[in-house]
Amino acid sequence: MTQPSPKIPATIVTGFLGSGKTTLLRHLLQNAGGRRIAVIVNEFGELGIDGDILRGCGIGCDEDGAPQEGQLYELANGCVCCTVQEEFYPVMRQLIERRADIDHILIETSGLALPKPLVQAFNWPEIKNACTVDAVITLVDVPATAAGQFAANPEAVNEQRLADPNLDHESPLHELFEDQLSATDLVVLSKTDLVDDKARADVETLVRAEIPPQVKIVATSQGKLDVELLLGLNRAAEDNIHQRTSHHDNEDEDHDHDEFDSVVVQLPVVDKQKLLDTLQQLVRDHTIFRVKGFVALADKPMRLLVQGVGNRFESYFDRRWRTDETPATQLVLIGQDLQAVALQSALQQAALADIG
Repeated sequence: MTQPSPKIPATIVTGFLGSGKTTLLRHLLQNAGGRRIAVIVNEFGELGIDGDILRGCGIGCDEDGAPQEGQLYELANGCVCCTVQEEFYPVMRQLIERRADIDHILIETSGLALPKPLVQAFNWPEIKNACTVDAVITLVDVPATAAGQFAANPEAVNEQRLADPNLDHESPLHELFEDQLSATDLVVLSKTDLVDDKARADVETLVRAEIPPQVKIVATSQGKLDVELLLGLNRAAEDNIHQRTSHHDNEDEDHDHDEFDSVVVQLPVVDKQKLLDTLQQLVRDHTIFRVKGFVALADKPMRLLVQGVGNRFESYFDRRWRTDETPATQLVLIGQDLQAVALQSALQQAALADIG
């Protein structure tokens, strides 16, 4: 009798906005050790920024830099668990049909995604028969967490709420932070090179209070970790995901992300310093959690990648503009109560030419 094919292991990489998920994926794919890996990139926003970042380092492209069919899947309609019926299931069916060509699946969730519904989707019969969740890996941005962007454990939040009548509910960011940890099989503390030992220890203590004793915590800078530590954990997370409690377990309907706004700003060629200064000012004046995008500079043949979390920004040239591209600036700003017109107007001051 023919033996059934082994299930394709899938690793789900989750974490808050700007925690380093794409950097970790890039490291995994560049050090895959011969594994044939399929990638599902899930985004919040209208632009394929993260997918383009991955393609910029040769992932999902052929030798000429052209997109390669079937290697990189982008889901751009919000978090996976919101669009799972419309997009995730068809993509998984395509991958299952090619199971002989695939050794592992990597899924990068949106920074706003709740991982539990995605893991639960692996119990759908057609997916369960062919795939298993090798592990859920949650990245924690150590500098951001050490700076107090997340509240402490639920008990501390409750004490604050009782002490201050103005705190009538937990912030959605804190709930998201806890829910991502509630589903995790491995926690990766990212950007540890940017903090001292005490800050790192404080964050590890906070995280440890939110996860079971058997879940390990490892640290990294620039996403560099042994691939063998991240893949092949064999957790089969779909089998016990129902035992991992989250804030949204008792909701009658699928969660949404009405608390968050995503604003797309399009500009022509800009002045780099003026753009970065304006972004810093906007972060101070508005509730902006994450900025990412590509920037066109005058007299520069290279495309500038800009990413920001809170008031921390980084920028570097990722590739040359292609001959079939018109250099232009595209940014996604993610936050709360964002006014698109005001943001566009402020950033327009950095433009060196009018938008056509």
